[in-house]
Amino acid sequence: MTASQEDEIIFDIRPSSHPTSPAERTRKMESPGFGVVYTDHMITISWSMEQGWHDARLEPYAPLKLDPSASVFHYGQEVFEGLKAYRQVDGQIATFRPDASAARFRRSARRVAMPELPEATFIRAIELLVKQDRAWVPTKEDHSLYLRPFMIATEPNISENHPSSTYLFVLFASPVGSYFPRGVQPVTVGVSEKYSRAAPGGTGAAKFGGNYGATFAAQQEAVEAGCDQVVWLDAIEHRWIEEMGGMNIMFVYGADDNASIMTPQLTGTLLAGITRDSLLKLSPNLGIPVREGKISLDQWRDEVESGAMTETFACGSAAVITPVGKVKSPIGEWIIGDGGKGPVSMRLRGQLIDIQFGNLPDPYGWVHAIC
Repeated sequence: MTASQEDEIIFDIRPSSHPTSPAERTRKMESPGFGVVYTDHMITISWSMEQGWHDARLEPYAPLKLDPSASVFHYGQEVFEGLKAYRQVDGQIATFRPDASAARFRRSARRVAMPELPEATFIRAIELLVKQDRAWVPTKEDHSLYLRPFMIATEPNISENHPSSTYLFVLFASPVGSYFPRGVQPVTVGVSEKYSRAAPGGTGAAKFGGNYGATFAAQQEAVEAGCDQVVWLDAIEHRWIEEMGGMNIMFVYGADDNASIMTPQLTGTLLAGITRDSLLKLSPNLGIPVREGKISLDQWRDEVESGAMTETFACGSAAVITPVGKVKSPIGEWIIGDGGKGPVSMRLRGQLIDIQFGNLPDPYGWVHAIC
């Protein structure tokens, strides 16, 4: 099946006959947490070697039926994305940079030998689900509708020597509040020397489930040590800062009109974050120069202690921007700035959120109106 034929896929719309009542929906959305409340519908699209992409449906949210021998359970062929829909100040509902998520979804699939969903189909699926479940898009400040597209290998075959011959794409949605339970507050991070997130030539640049499962042991140890998240070092020298948890990390130097930002360069082991990319474009327009480079663990400590580095923050679609207040590492502990929210990171967070919610103009074409 050609790409143009795939782009023309027709969705079978099958709305739920028993949607959540308005009263129950209001109760669930009052304090939704993050990723534990789900809307009434989902999108599914199947793929096979014979038919390509087919059987595209909008249908009631429900458990999936999979064979115990489905390849995803045994060899981990799975990729996913994460993006949000926002109820803007004028009442319109929009998503943020779905084209970038669609392109990254294709890159992730390619890396683990899965079929590439056409970007137009990816975006169409998001539009259909958000329109159908628009009543689930929150109105509360800083709340949004989190969208989770993913794809899994479904062939019932435990042979180790080939990719699956069948796949399932699924999209579902979840109204969410703050990513961290305490809201936008500085976090304490632990630097891991014992574990590595990704190695050169591996899957670090893909949004691949295995990358995340491999971090849980380190995350548990970090929590036991009084930390909120893990900071990852490179896998070869265990010296260079790469990522924080499932987010990119940025370092602020100076203050006020003299502030600048540095972030680790993409090496093939880091995820090319969409929020990261947005900040690389937004910051210079706010008078805050940005560069991509390398920073070692020693350098991080020394530059904080000297006062040259004034803030550190993590960025990602789920949390947007999260300030880092304290670091625990094998070479010691240190407080960044006064341990609170830095003015540069909070300014950037405010600007980005205002664009997403329609409080500020969008000169970049990032906001994708849906309904």
